[in-house]
Amino acid sequence: MSPYGSDRSPRRPMRRKLLQALTAGLVLATATGCTYKDFPRLGMPTPTTEEAPRILSLWQGSWAAALATGVLVWGLILWSAFFHRRSRTKVEVPPQTRYNMPIEALYTVVPLIIVSVLFYFTARDESKILSLDKKPDVTVNVVGFQWSWGFNYIENVDGSTGDAKTDKNLDAIPDRFKKDFPAAAGGVYDVGTPATKNPQTLNPGPTLWLPKGKTVRFVLTSRDVIHSFWVVPFLMKQDVIPGHTNSFQVTPNKEGTFLGKCAELCGVDHSRMLFNVKVVSPERYEEHLKKLAEKGQTGYVPAGIEQTDHEKNRETNNL
Repeated sequence: MSPYGSDRSPRRPMRRKLLQALTAGLVLATATGCTYKDFPRLGMPTPTTEEAPRILSLWQGSWAAALATGVLVWGLILWSAFFHRRSRTKVEVPPQTRYNMPIEALYTVVPLIIVSVLFYFTARDESKILSLDKKPDVTVNVVGFQWSWGFNYIENVDGSTGDAKTDKNLDAIPDRFKKDFPAAAGGVYDVGTPATKNPQTLNPGPTLWLPKGKTVRFVLTSRDVIHSFWVVPFLMKQDVIPGHTNSFQVTPNKEGTFLGKCAELCGVDHSRMLFNVKVVSPERYEEHLKKLAEKGQTGYVPAGIEQTDHEKNRETNNL
């Protein structure tokens, strides 16, 4: 007789818990607030540059490969659990299989193939994304410091005199980046504090202006510790390292104001290192630079810590 009585099966509580777990999982999967249009991006925001779809494609491909691998593994686990479970009528130990070379070779070779394929596509896309072969239309020196951001617009602007290639404030930037700077670029700058806000959206942080449809090169330098420059809908971020200059370029293709943040834990007020990116028409971008010059924000703010000897040697060897 059943210990729970004749009308009660000992398996019912387990079935009830399983049903509750499946119901909770279904609720979690369907109550995330995402629409059917958001689902194909798998959590990524809508891309706003010409380069971002390549990153999104790599992200989607990685998830597809992970799902296929997961389905295979789950299938093998369930197959083993159901078809090789102990029989109720037989209690002897089933035959044991040891040192099965084909199986051992399979679970060694297959992961190597998976990792190799992922490595190939990652290296291919990374090389393309970080390529600086195309001469930029716009160059911005992004300066990270505790606890905000500065933006040096390396441009020829009316009312600003000087030369970015020889400006002492930009000594931290290696010559291999300066060779693509415009000639006699006096430039303008903008610099923020944690209390700075965008006047339109009231989002915290300074606002970096960029022209739509123009290739923008970011030259990243730091004054103190390691930061990370991340414009969320660009789907791209890169470390801002003292004594080492990083660079990448994008072509914004959608106007609007987007959020940016530091993605590297850089100290006690890391969470306040926010900024905004405002993508506008090329005409409005030029007007903004003129307004900065009219406000007296001409020249450049100090870019950061000068290159280390190790980096100088590396640059010399790569010339």
